[in-house]
Amino acid sequence: MPRIYTKTGDDGSTGLLYGGRISKGDLATDAYGTTDEAVAALGLARSLCEDPDMREDILVLQRELFVVGADLAANPAKRKKLDAGVSLVTDDMVRRLEQRIDALVEQRPLPEVFIVPGANPASAALDLARSVVRRAERRVVEMEVAKRTVNPDVRRYLNRLSDLLFVLSRWIGHHRGEQEYLWERPIKREAAMRAARRRPS
Repeated sequence: MPRIYTKTGDDGSTGLLYGGRISKGDLATDAYGTTDEAVAALGLARSLCEDPDMREDILVLQRELFVVGADLAANPAKRKKLDAGVSLVTDDMVRRLEQRIDALVEQRPLPEVFIVPGANPASAALDLARSVVRRAERRVVEMEVAKRTVNPDVRRYLNRLSDLLFVLSRWIGHHRGEQEYLWERPIKREAAMRAARRRPS
């Protein structure tokens, strides 16, 4: 029976797609490792979502993040071997996210204020996944700043994906008729609390 552990990473290195090894502390490892974290966070969101169409949408996004991870984990010298939509992020993938965002926002315009996450478990999980995707995007930008080989469509995809997850989170809250809390200025909130305390019971 094959073992899950190989011991090849005991020296702190990890393998790249199409050969070669880099440190587990490398910028690229951090970037594609964060996309893996986003896949897991989306899995939590999917498990909490009651709408079957939404679950299918989230599953598609999880699978596309595997493409993002492969793109980031590829040996820079072997990028010609990458397959579009399989191990290479493409402009078409970015445009599909944009189309999905536009369709959802047309159905329900977004509020022009900050939202406090937590309307329901599925919505909160999507917001958590969104924050992880944002972190992955920051790691990709760090790679670009360091003059590393990065497919610009990866950064664009992660940016649009975080926007889509924000929209999906709001959609789920609205679809279930649950209240979402809006950000309020601290001084306004404190005044409301003082007024509530003065109100006779």
